Amino acid sequence: MTIHKQTDVIIVGSGPGGATMARQLARSQAGLGITLLERGRDWRSNPLYGTYPGAMAYTDRATFLYTKEGVSIVRPMMLGGATSMYLGCAARPLPWWREKYNIDLDSYAQETIEELGISPLPPELRGVASGRIAEAGQELGMEWFPQDKFIWPERSKKFSCRASCILGCRCGAKWNAAEYVDEAVADGIDLWTGAKVEKVLHGAGNVYGVKGKVKGKRFVVEAHQVILSAGGLGTPRILQASGFEAAGQGMALDTTSMVYGQAAYEGLGNEPPMSWSYADDELGAMFSTLIDPWLNYPVVMLSKGPKQALSWPGWGNTLGVMIKLKDEISGGIDRRGRISKGLTQQDRRRQLRAEAVAKMILAKAGCDPDSFITTPLRGTHPSATVRIDSLLSRDLKTTVKGLYVCDASVFPQALARPTVLTIISLAKRLADHLLSTI
Repeated sequence: MTIHKQTDVIIVGSGPGGATMARQLARSQAGLGITLLERGRDWRSNPLYGTYPGAMAYTDRATFLYTKEGVSIVRPMMLGGATSMYLGCAARPLPWWREKYNIDLDSYAQETIEELGISPLPPELRGVASGRIAEAGQELGMEWFPQDKFIWPERSKKFSCRASCILGCRCGAKWNAAEYVDEAVADGIDLWTGAKVEKVLHGAGNVYGVKGKVKGKRFVVEAHQVILSAGGLGTPRILQASGFEAAGQGMALDTTSMVYGQAAYEGLGNEPPMSWSYADDELGAMFSTLIDPWLNYPVVMLSKGPKQALSWPGWGNTLGVMIKLKDEISGGIDRRGRISKGLTQQDRRRQLRAEAVAKMILAKAGCDPDSFITTPLRGTHPSATVRIDSLLSRDLKTTVKGLYVCDASVFPQALARPTVLTIISLAKRLADHLLSTI
């Protein structure tokens, strides 16, 4: 049995791109039939949400997704997408969007900042150890700043943001793209969860729907407007299966690592992660205050060796400086989901320079240089797999009429910044474009 449905607009994926598209189109009162297809489920009210077992249940390959070169990628598969496990950080779209690509996102970003009240955490909640790292960096001549956040402590009955918040927000203070989906559903869209889209249906240069499986049953949903927002890994695979062979050739990951050092005072573990940041665009790296959650720490460090894993008892006194590298486009993802992505020679040189900077900061903050450890590499923002000016127009159109892409896969280069505000801005711009053509 195959489920059939006809609608006006299909949106695939409920991360910040898909959720924003659904919300903007639904609230436009244009009378559109909108179907949002999400592969995962809504975990927000589940008692496992935000726990270690929960994270294994709602991530791709139970958090053990790696590139061929050994870079770890955590990919949430749930309503809200990556915003269900992000650190709530916001960064305005970088100037090169406008200057190099003539894509002006500034007004959309400002609208979102004002609407959601995006701002840094209050000074008293940023953390003492985090503040020491920022002060150390400032003493070394670096412009550390309080990180803008999609976090509102007043929404929580008991604000308790700490390292484990990367598993999912249990106190309710952090914004999740699923909230935009809730608004869209209230405005009448049709939400399907557990719906895996396998292929886009198109012919004679026009899109006419998608097909896949939902809870064990085949489905075909027909529409003349399809927006793929399945993320930097999901979107290229759907396109590859739909005849777009160049999708997934090359990618960015904002390759990330942390440098740890032990101090004689309480560390970062019980403080909000990434409350302070510093961007060095000449080097091509962003630095921030971050440490792995308590139970993740030994698992991550074990891959570096037993000695590093045995540093676990010192977790409570550990400081961490995150390095988010603006990695070059390289590698890619194939139709079977195999990912090839490591560091290029240029990336490696910049990584070593960034590690030296992080160690200087930690030493200035009072950490013992003999305790310094660098974590294995991880890919925090799979992106640039369906790039603007390569596979897409600057209006996010594919070569098939009515088929668009709106997620991190459209980035023409790595951001080395938090991505969510940029994706929301792209989605609002695309929604305006689509509504102007109806």
